[in-house]
Amino acid sequence: MKNANLTPKCVFDQFAKINSIPRPSKHEEKMIEYLLEFGKSHGFPTKVDETGNVLISKPATPGYEGKKTIVLQSHMDMVCDKLVDIEFDFLKDPIQTYVDGEWMKAKGTTLGADDGIGCAIELAILDSDDIEHGPIECLFTRDEETGLTGAFGLQAGFMSGDMLINLDSEDEGQIFVSCAGGITTEAHFHFTREDAPAGYFFLQASLKGLCGGHSGDDINKKRANAIKILARFLYNMDEKYGVRLAQFRSGKLHNAIPRDGIIVFAVPEEKKEEVRAAWNIFATEVAEEYHVTDTVMEFAMESCEAETVLPEDDSRRFIRCMQAIDNGVFAMCQDEEISWLVETSSNVASVQSAEEEITVVASQRSNVMSNLRNMANTIKAQFQLAGAEVVQGDGYPAWKMNPNSELTRIVVETYKELFNKEPKVLGIHAGLECGLFSERYPNMDMVSFGPTLRGVHSPDERLHIPTVDMVWRHLLEILKRV
Repeated sequence: MKNANLTPKCVFDQFAKINSIPRPSKHEEKMIEYLLEFGKSHGFPTKVDETGNVLISKPATPGYEGKKTIVLQSHMDMVCDKLVDIEFDFLKDPIQTYVDGEWMKAKGTTLGADDGIGCAIELAILDSDDIEHGPIECLFTRDEETGLTGAFGLQAGFMSGDMLINLDSEDEGQIFVSCAGGITTEAHFHFTREDAPAGYFFLQASLKGLCGGHSGDDINKKRANAIKILARFLYNMDEKYGVRLAQFRSGKLHNAIPRDGIIVFAVPEEKKEEVRAAWNIFATEVAEEYHVTDTVMEFAMESCEAETVLPEDDSRRFIRCMQAIDNGVFAMCQDEEISWLVETSSNVASVQSAEEEITVVASQRSNVMSNLRNMANTIKAQFQLAGAEVVQGDGYPAWKMNPNSELTRIVVETYKELFNKEPKVLGIHAGLECGLFSERYPNMDMVSFGPTLRGVHSPDERLHIPTVDMVWRHLLEILKRV
């Protein structure tokens, strides 16, 4: 879409260009190519490391040469999710944006403002010739959303800046100075399929329309998890009638609350009508439970063709495990000043069935590294008790607050002067790349902020347009003041 009426125009023009470039996580090649060409066409020192991170350096404007070098940082990849009935190829198709009042949205897909708007702000800074600043380094990292690959691969010495502003936060007026660490736990349930017993009837149940959202930042909002709801129904029916599971498909991304799902299962034929009636009652009860957070839940059940099923013991162990697996908030922060912040949580993110296995992915987060390991071990043990093969990565570290941060002081002071109000200085229950940067660059002073986003990691993602101008003005003032 054209952005002639959006302010600041320079930022929204860059965002429009970015959204024309396919950039799914782990497929950022075209974005990397664009960034390299952008830097070279402007005559700026530009480099890319072995991981695919891009750094573009811009010299200070006259009179600002003696200031500290500041790094502006965002990630170039985006979460790719869409409505189930939308045809869209994230490897080829440009994001279709539109304006709805004060919000920018996308037509049936994620918007890509996480973190395309951060990239756009950086490119607008690089492209400008009428702002005042000291030496700037613009860092664009790859594959933040599915493993923080770029931040993990970033080597000491690639950047030379003294301070870093991460432009990947989602609430204007909130300045983040710490973040959670995280671990992903993956379970593989192996089995050999067999025919359903004689006299069994097959049903397909589906659920869609849930809000979903970010598995860290939205985990405390009591939103429905499609996997846990479908598993709950399976458990109830298995206890009553003896279910034979054939398929379970829900969730796509390790860092999103699953919004929809489908299960295929068989029950004794003489119980099929009881199961249908139970589904209708169940749908009504669940809709009432989530009537505040998930207002458009769509439940459906229909008969379907017979197919092979899990053996009885494998089916029962899997269903019981999915009923039992922890999901949601595990602990809140103990420190009084941040007692509102989630400390530790886990999200069951995806279940995908195949011919000989079912794979379940769950992600754990915590601002306390010892409790992160405890939470990860709790999930691992639950999977192990059900007989699954469990794989865990090393995870990523939390970012600890620096109580003597000069950058935080400047960011807060400039915000108060510009907007005549106090910003909130906070920690966040989500992974930011700052945690990994702090390992490679232990003396770097860092903060994170950005314009307001809602519904990230889902097709409901939207960007609050007025806050982009606020962040832009704030950032320009910081660059002059550092």
